[in-house]
Amino acid sequence: MTSNVADDTTRPPRRMLRDAQPAELFSAIPQLGDLVKLRPRPDEDGLVFLARLRASTTPEEAVTYTAFAALPGAATGWGYECLRLMADHLQPQERQTMQRIATWLAEPSIRQRHEIMREALWAPTRSPSVLLALAVGWSTGGPAPNDPERAPAHKTPVALNSAVLSCLARAQLSRRSYYLARFLDMAEALFRAY
Repeated sequence: MTSNVADDTTRPPRRMLRDAQPAELFSAIPQLGDLVKLRPRPDEDGLVFLARLRASTTPEEAVTYTAFAALPGAATGWGYECLRLMADHLQPQERQTMQRIATWLAEPSIRQRHEIMREALWAPTRSPSVLLALAVGWSTGGPAPNDPERAPAHKTPVALNSAVLSCLARAQLSRRSYYLARFLDMAEALFRAY
């Protein structure tokens, strides 16, 4: 089989969300309940719960829920797209971190992930891009070569939530609802792909 033929083959869809329904997710990862006050109904699916959060008085909780509901790899990709949408609100020094994350998302490697994590841990400030880098570092395995243990389930979503919401906070108040709506439109796509 030539490489051109291999590139044209259909691949199975990639899972984007954790298997748990919203109520199960709240039970499995208690930190979610500390950050999202609205509770899912017993048999409510993720997309319906996301819509209720989006329509609530605190629609930012829909960002938080997405960070927890999506699998860490998909969640970091979504977070990257959120920050990329607000590129004008990132500081010049954040662009290099964003480029490294983009490279990792395109072709993930353990070595790159460890380098991204190391740089994030030693960064002088916790900017949105650094928080996203921490989410990447915890997303798909041990955070360092000498630490084979996976991070606790809440680490990636908490860092990702902080990255997206702190970037949103940089926008003028009059523009925040616009950016939030775009973030949540992208989030809905994750739930629809499931």
